[in-house]
Amino acid sequence: MAADAKGGGPILVGWREWLALPDFGIGAIKAKVDTGARTSALHVETQEEFQRDGARWVRFTILPTSRRRKRPHVCEAPVVDERPVTDSSGDRRVRLFIRTQVTIGAHGFEIETNLTSRRGMMFPMLLGRTALAGRLLVDPSQSYLLGRPRARRGKRAA
Repeated sequence: MAADAKGGGPILVGWREWLALPDFGIGAIKAKVDTGARTSALHVETQEEFQRDGARWVRFTILPTSRRRKRPHVCEAPVVDERPVTDSSGDRRVRLFIRTQVTIGAHGFEIETNLTSRRGMMFPMLLGRTALAGRLLVDPSQSYLLGRPRARRGKRAA
């Protein structure tokens, strides 16, 4: 189990938390921490595959989560996998997967996430149990235990 900042055990989080995606210049995004979902999912408005140096990449658009930022984030990442995912309504679709750094509170780690439309959902990101395993302990009665990420400049793809 990952230790908290003091080395005393797993990091306690609520059922919803603020995350940062520094690889894409996203300083704060709300996520549902979902032990019932195997994989993590990130809402994208658009996505298109392309080749770069003989490898599969994806360019995708994330809408701003801040009222101050009006322009969408256009991001690029290598495709690490493509596989079927069954959503909460039982529909099975093939999705692209990428790897990205996630920051939650003072803790950062890399996760694998799929890209999909989460339009109509309350949270633009879902943090699934594969990302949680060995790192986080979820208290379903709590929310936003680690607070909103401080504005940090991360590298921005695209």
